[in-house]
Amino acid sequence: MGIMARPIRILGIDPGLRRTGWGLIEVEGNRLSFLACGSVATQDGAALALRLVTIHDGLRKVLDEHAPDEAAVENTFVNKDAAATLKLGQARGIAMLVPAIYGLSVAEYAPNLVKKTLVGAGHAEKAQIRMMLGVLLPKATPQTHDAADALAIAITHAHHRTSMLLRVAAR
Repeated sequence: MGIMARPIRILGIDPGLRRTGWGLIEVEGNRLSFLACGSVATQDGAALALRLVTIHDGLRKVLDEHAPDEAAVENTFVNKDAAATLKLGQARGIAMLVPAIYGLSVAEYAPNLVKKTLVGAGHAEKAQIRMMLGVLLPKATPQTHDAADALAIAITHAHHRTSMLLRVAAR
């Protein structure tokens, strides 16, 4: 008699200073199930440190409520505005720190890999990603692009986690 592997809960995080999206899926074999999604919004005029605290506290609440097993975060892309890139990097640091504090492994994925995994093309539009989310997770109803992107990141991790785990084990 074979050993049944338990389902794995994956938290995808789309870091942002205005809104950090999160999406939680469950993976059992090849089957993906939608569990929850949302976003942590910060106050536009607030000081950077307070916005980072809001992201931290919001993600802690998600981890406390949903107890994921693994986390995945989208890599920051560098844009022309260095100050904006730096601030986004700080939000991303919080997005990686919180699951790490909870003892979760945190994988990182480039935006183009997320798009390629879901749609088959690395330069897919948000509408195409949303359409594929509807196919892969029909019960998912993300209210924001950030939450939809976070679900896409979680799905990407579900597809790539085995090869990532093998690479870590080989070290």
